[in-house]
Amino acid sequence: MLTDEKKKWNKTKISIFVSIALSLSIIVLILYFTIDAQTIQYLSQVSFRSEFFLFFGVAVLLNVLYWFIWGARVKVLSKAVDSKVHITLWEATKIVIANQFLAGITPSAAGGEPVRIYLLNKNGLSTGGATAAVLGERLIDAIFILVLVPFGFFVFKDRIDIKLISYGLIIGIVVFVCGIILFALALKYPEKTKALLLRISVRLSRFSKKEERSKKVVNRIGHEIDNFHASMVLFLTSGKKSFLAASGLTVLMWSTGFMIPSMILLALGLPPFFIESYAAQALLLIIVMLPTTPGSSGVTELGMAALYGVLLGASHQYLLGVFVLLFRFISYHMNVICGAIFQYRIFKSITSFSLETIDKNEG
Repeated sequence: MLTDEKKKWNKTKISIFVSIALSLSIIVLILYFTIDAQTIQYLSQVSFRSEFFLFFGVAVLLNVLYWFIWGARVKVLSKAVDSKVHITLWEATKIVIANQFLAGITPSAAGGEPVRIYLLNKNGLSTGGATAAVLGERLIDAIFILVLVPFGFFVFKDRIDIKLISYGLIIGIVVFVCGIILFALALKYPEKTKALLLRISVRLSRFSKKEERSKKVVNRIGHEIDNFHASMVLFLTSGKKSFLAASGLTVLMWSTGFMIPSMILLALGLPPFFIESYAAQALLLIIVMLPTTPGSSGVTELGMAALYGVLLGASHQYLLGVFVLLFRFISYHMNVICGAIFQYRIFKSITSFSLETIDKNEG
């Protein structure tokens, strides 16, 4: 009979396999349709030039810088939630890197949130406060993405048939807007929200054979909703400066990540398309953040190929697959690998997240 840890590990292995397999298979497919003799000849010349290693190295460093800026944002929001809790920039960055593993193998990066909440809780924040900090990040990201979407449409309106990606964008915008509305309603009517969630929890607990554990879950939900509401109200009142600082770090964080494709293009000896690349990722991001495939594998690769295929034009299509491969290696595979290493070093396991684990940490 399989233990709970073994079952979790089996599920994790499946998620890893599906996400990596999807990513690599789509990349191989793109390479198959774009690579030719001209590609081989061009790469044999470019790969030995110092410019390739320089700009590719810069792209890798930008991804690392992205982690540290994200860590700074976590640090700022955590400090706003509880000024008595001191989390260093390195500690916050380790939390960010560790979260990359589960984020990379779950739809919409949803698996990363429990990791960040757990580690923030372990560093002194209440679970409700840690949840507020993490959802505060999500809220700021959503606002930033929604603001960028019109810019993306404006830049690409004459370059691509927007109908090709309009359905994904519309769904993404609707999801984000609904999320913000629900978030606002939860803040305005905390007691009603609490009553609704407790009612749902009580009904679900009837299906559980462990009555004592179900009571603890219900009590915890009530307690943490209070903590969460108090923390979010703090962000919007006395913590406004911290919220604005986190917003500024969000712009800097995403802008740093958005520079990576341009550096890869320069490494390949192509025009960087700085503005167009920024707009392309603004459009891509709203589709990628939808809960589709694990780590948005396949979806991201196809989106990158569609948008950057337009930017590169017919004359450079033979480098499109190589570009997508290098981009995903830095922005996805590198994140998953480093995330797995950090998560294992911190927890000595990559499947040890549960309510009981957090209970023990608080005790």
